[in-house]
Amino acid sequence: MSSIYLSPDQLALIERPLDAKIFLQGPTGCGKTTVGVERLLHRMAQGVRGDSILLLLPQRTLGRPYYAALRHPGVVAGGQVSLLTIGGLAQRMVELFWPLVAASAGFAHPDAPPVFLTLETAQYYMARQVQPMLDQGFFESITIAPNRLYSQVVDNLNKAAVVGFPYTEIGERLGRAWIGETSQARLYADAQEAAIRFREYCLAHNLLDFSLQVEVFAQHLWPLPECRDYLLATYRHLIVDNLEEDTPITHDLLREWLPDFDSALLIYDQYAGYRLFLGADPHSAYGLQNLCQEHVVFAESFVTSPEIKTFGDHLSLALDRSAGLTLPSSAPPPSSEMNVSGEGGGRGVGEALEFAYHRYHPEMLDWVAAQIASLVDDEGTPPGEIVVLAPFLSDALRFSLAERLEQRGIPVRSHRPSRSLREEPAAQCLLTLAALAHPGWGLRPVRFDVAYALIQAIEGMDLVRAQLLAEIVFRLRQGQPILTSFDRLHPEMQERITFLLGGRYEALRNWIENYILRPVEELDYFWSRLFGELLSQPGYGFHRDYDKGKVAANLIESARKFRWVVAGNLPEDGAPLGREYVQMVQDGVVAAQYIRSWELEAEDAVLLAPAYTFLMANRPVEYQFWLDIGSHGWFERLYQPLTHPYVLSRHWEAGAVWTDSDEVQANLQSLHRLTLGLARRCRRKIFLGLSQLGEQGFEQQGPLLKAFQRLLRNLPAKDPLV
Repeated sequence: MSSIYLSPDQLALIERPLDAKIFLQGPTGCGKTTVGVERLLHRMAQGVRGDSILLLLPQRTLGRPYYAALRHPGVVAGGQVSLLTIGGLAQRMVELFWPLVAASAGFAHPDAPPVFLTLETAQYYMARQVQPMLDQGFFESITIAPNRLYSQVVDNLNKAAVVGFPYTEIGERLGRAWIGETSQARLYADAQEAAIRFREYCLAHNLLDFSLQVEVFAQHLWPLPECRDYLLATYRHLIVDNLEEDTPITHDLLREWLPDFDSALLIYDQYAGYRLFLGADPHSAYGLQNLCQEHVVFAESFVTSPEIKTFGDHLSLALDRSAGLTLPSSAPPPSSEMNVSGEGGGRGVGEALEFAYHRYHPEMLDWVAAQIASLVDDEGTPPGEIVVLAPFLSDALRFSLAERLEQRGIPVRSHRPSRSLREEPAAQCLLTLAALAHPGWGLRPVRFDVAYALIQAIEGMDLVRAQLLAEIVFRLRQGQPILTSFDRLHPEMQERITFLLGGRYEALRNWIENYILRPVEELDYFWSRLFGELLSQPGYGFHRDYDKGKVAANLIESARKFRWVVAGNLPEDGAPLGREYVQMVQDGVVAAQYIRSWELEAEDAVLLAPAYTFLMANRPVEYQFWLDIGSHGWFERLYQPLTHPYVLSRHWEAGAVWTDSDEVQANLQSLHRLTLGLARRCRRKIFLGLSQLGEQGFEQQGPLLKAFQRLLRNLPAKDPLV
């Protein structure tokens, strides 16, 4: 057991008998995950072998505390603990028992091995099915980016798998809940057809995306005596963390499996359920408490101050009253010690908040940057203890804030996992350089892309010089892109660009030219060499830039997995795999999840992130900045015309119609969960970014702003905010 401080309640739970089955619930910050980690170490110290322990998580990134504990010196050996998601467990079992179920599951080549798809390669194969449909007139009544179309059809298949209904019912379920234009019902039918074509293609080529992995495991493997006996013999002890964020199919599995474990610890976060849009089901998760011998509740927070807790309670009430709706079941009851005036629980709500009114959006950003500078420079707050949150973190917002903070000498980083790979400037640079280094692919980057790549690749290269240089050196010769020598520029132009930058450009050009003369390498090898031999060296843009380094590592890993998957199922036109990958990324494929991108504590820098991303990182900080609190983005869910997370769930009544009232109620509950989750991950103070005109220049009057207005009107006059 580690040397960290543990409360008596935590210590008592950790040291429960090894055969105990416990359901632990409590709000964020009450030490539940700490108990999970210490209970794991305690079991191993008492002689339980690590390879007999299954740690189940809704997503891999939530396992970081467990990974860190198991890597610590002194942990008792005895095999490796399995840290898995339901997808990881399904993939492991499908790979192990493939010969027993391949034929019965409908795969065309049961004698050939399975090929497991990532999110990116699933979108690639989905595109190969949907593109002919687009040419045939499908989806003609909607204007949507192709990558969003692919990802929403994939999401529909995933919902069917984790909720547990046949994928052939997707279109019917969506259509029955729709009461608007008939063209939307036709779109649901088109999405159903795309899902069927994709599934048939997967079965014909032994491809298993996430949905098919889960279905094969749940419907064919788990009922198989050989598979069940193997799992029961292998795993005798269970820990499940963030149970409320997992899916109904996971809860079904645990409902059958729990009686056979020697011990179990199920950890449930009250008022959470942030992954509802991915199929999370807090209601079915909570039902598992009935299968445990003990039900333990933690209430005391080790993170949130009394002022922040009071603020969270008041905001919940203000959200309810400002919307005129009943308080959602996900919202907490008001604390017994608080009253409407905000004077309960010690000091008033104003102690937890700070804000200033601004008319224009840039003024608000200036204020945010000044407040952060004061916290860092005047109060000595580590930059890593500050997070800036918005409902959506656009490129413009990220750039504007990062520039303001960097001018003040404050390190800053951002994390936006739902972005496509191509939207990262460093990735776009690598894609352009790949096209230049492989002229035989027939890809022709535009001159602006070349200039943009030079800005990212060469340290000190600004936009003006990059455009001047690209205008002169970038050429198309016989339809193939080439870069000419810096030495051929006129002397006055060389001086304008500077010989320092020109020399760095020339080294880059020579590297690419020498590469072209050699046999073509795999794309991930090419990027690895380019990064290691040149871009990461002094004088180039990736040198000591950790964000760019992570983007490069993610892109290389993505290209490698793409090669592993697609190499056995080559494109019919014989296109090079590297070109196929570059075109896939350029089409806007949504990036898969990369563990290294979630290591938010690794760098002491101010974090810029979307609000839900920060929640799923499960990390408390000293100070939070909530930007654009008048934006409807805090309240409204993303428009997804081909899917619906609430209709495609177990709790939606078959045949019921989704109305505007349902939408408002669902959005209100999401806003309750979001704001309460953020507040409970803050130790000291929340700063509210408020501007009358938003980033796009429109007046902002969203529900969150109205709730704050109601909250502040009810504060007593002596409160610091009034």
